Amino acid sequence: MITLYDCATAPNPRRARIFLAEKGLAHETVQIDLRTGEQMSDAFRRINPLCTVPALRVDEALVLSDNAAIAAYLEAQYPQPPLLGRSAQDKAEIASLNWRMEFDGLMPVAEALRNSSPAMVDRALPGPVNYPQIPELAQRGQARAQRFFAELNDHLAGRSFVAAEQFSVADITAVVAVDFARVIKLKPDQNLPHLMRWRAAMAERPSMQA
Repeated sequence: MITLYDCATAPNPRRARIFLAEKGLAHETVQIDLRTGEQMSDAFRRINPLCTVPALRVDEALVLSDNAAIAAYLEAQYPQPPLLGRSAQDKAEIASLNWRMEFDGLMPVAEALRNSSPAMVDRALPGPVNYPQIPELAQRGQARAQRFFAELNDHLAGRSFVAAEQFSVADITAVVAVDFARVIKLKPDQNLPHLMRWRAAMAERPSMQA
């Protein structure tokens, strides 16, 4: 049985949950409480020395410790429905846009949150090493996230999906980025009609409740 080490309130584990739900894969879930620092415990370090979630145990010898590895493994093992693309061209487009959704969307929100939240003093980056907050990075993250919303709205004009005219991992990453932005008080409104239309359509997919 696949085991997902999860945190229900964190964005990156949600990406893995949606991917698993789209594949229809049953799995066990172990919640890791990031608020209390459980990811830094000796017990969890033995599972994932990077001290991050998600982590996916697929057998006794293999634990996948990031979303890229999780998606690649699950797509290879369970190719239907395809979430990384069918043709070589589609795979390339989806990989490129998935990275853009992560770099331009998820990362700026995390940058804004981690460099401003009192709960994350000295935890400006995830992982086993403590790093101090830099307030200027919070300001930059907020500006980048606002730009991401505007650019994603323009990109979605006339499109039903983020990439390759098919639902893919790029849509999953984009949904999580858009929803995660609420933690920095940013959410789509009537000035972003294409983004709002796409997000409403995504909400119809059962996997989005994962």
